[in-house]
Amino acid sequence: MPLSIQKLANRLTFRQLQVFKAVYDLKSYSKAGNLLGLTQPAVSSQVRHLEQALGMPMFEYVGRKLYCTAAGEEMAACVRSVFGELADMQNRLAALEGRVAGDLRLVAVSTAQYVVPYLLGSFLELNPQVNISVAVVNRATALERLNENSDDLIIMGMVPQGRPLTSLPFLDNELIPVAAAGHPLLEQETVTAEEFLNNKLLTREPGSGSRLALEVYCQQHQLKIDPIMELGSNDAVKHAVLAGLGVAVVPKLSVLSELALGTLAALEIPGFPLRRSWCVVYPQRRHPTPVMKAFVDYVQQNIAQFELLFRRLAA
Repeated sequence: MPLSIQKLANRLTFRQLQVFKAVYDLKSYSKAGNLLGLTQPAVSSQVRHLEQALGMPMFEYVGRKLYCTAAGEEMAACVRSVFGELADMQNRLAALEGRVAGDLRLVAVSTAQYVVPYLLGSFLELNPQVNISVAVVNRATALERLNENSDDLIIMGMVPQGRPLTSLPFLDNELIPVAAAGHPLLEQETVTAEEFLNNKLLTREPGSGSRLALEVYCQQHQLKIDPIMELGSNDAVKHAVLAGLGVAVVPKLSVLSELALGTLAALEIPGFPLRRSWCVVYPQRRHPTPVMKAFVDYVQQNIAQFELLFRRLAA
């Protein structure tokens, strides 16, 4: 090891790297202190010692806002690599002992938030040393994070085609046409898809999975989509329908309570429900960690049980 590197290693500590990462992530000395249980002067001191060791400033203030310098960005990439390697080592050591342990970062598209909790219960009972974080995002953000490879696994429907992705379908996602109780369409013996779509259609924003599924259906049947309102979440669509603003096509799992109470009703329309699959997805180039592999194996081994569970919930 070159002497200069040896000297640098002697002057750096993991605590300095931990404090740097907290300041970098939170863009605040005080918030970093609160996170780590340190005073703001203690945080500043750790960063100052790091800067002295490297000979360059890591952060700078512009006005009252804290920014990372170019040197700080280089340091951030290095720190992510160091802590990432430590996390991987912990996972590998746990695997040598026959245990599954470590962090699992899941991203779920917003329509999958009704599914994910049912996947996690038994898995965590089997693997109590796994720490799971779940970020719920829209489809566009999920695709961005998939491209960035910043998470372990993505749970989504409508997996993009033509990309090098590993995908495991595990559960049907039924999209059903709904209207509020008392809607005139519910009094008709038969309702066509065209009639339904022309009764003040409410949809998710362009690019969402449920919107895309409806667009594909309409394209296949030469039908036109002309929504009167676009909303940013399934809950917003559901409440808009409940308020009598129009009709919508929504994931069945998102409206089970309203269907049971009778405040919403599903319409019988030829071609519906639309059926897609929930999938666990990750880039093919990514080597699965032991925790990732354990979760994917668990999902694959329990597909039949998930189908039975959600069939009972939807009954």
